Amino acid sequence: MKRPASPAEQQAQQRFGSSPRAAAFYANQMLDHLNPLMQQFIARQEMVFIATADAAGRCDCSFRAGTPGFVQVLDEKTVAYPEYRGNGVLASVGNILENPQIGMIFLDYYQSTVGLHVNGAARVLSPDDLTTFPHLPAGMVEASRIKGGRRPEAWIIIDIKEAYIHCSKHVPLMKRQDKQIAWGTDDESVKGGDFFKTKPAPRL
Repeated sequence: MKRPASPAEQQAQQRFGSSPRAAAFYANQMLDHLNPLMQQFIARQEMVFIATADAAGRCDCSFRAGTPGFVQVLDEKTVAYPEYRGNGVLASVGNILENPQIGMIFLDYYQSTVGLHVNGAARVLSPDDLTTFPHLPAGMVEASRIKGGRRPEAWIIIDIKEAYIHCSKHVPLMKRQDKQIAWGTDDESVKGGDFFKTKPAPRL
């Protein structure tokens, strides 16, 4: 993969003396697609953090989760994840409608403690729009047929521009605990309620 065309990134590398290390990283670790091991890694993951920004650059970082492989690998250049109804704010979706650039990071807390960055351009499609895609994974077809809270409101399709490792040295190794997940619930106590006591706080 050629060196990413980010003048500010290169300026930062020059300022902090990391240009040689960065050049080696680009040459040895960064791809413009998902290789087979990256695809297998994503298929095991139950969570991903996503970063988006609107047209003015106002940022939002969010979290998505599901059963293993809920982020579907469509091919080496394309992944998709479901958007559920959530709190109704739709900050990430709104950002993507204005600015398609998206950053994703998958962190494996339970086995390798390695992470995978996936950056690209996103599109928002309704479940019905998926009929235009040939050879969809069975999981996507089945999810779009579900009734109730676990049915996706939309699918986010990402055309991949960059894929690269996040090193494991600072990622904690955690132990998995059982948790009963109430998919699609509107029960405030199950969702966390007013955990941060914001209801009586003054509003902007």
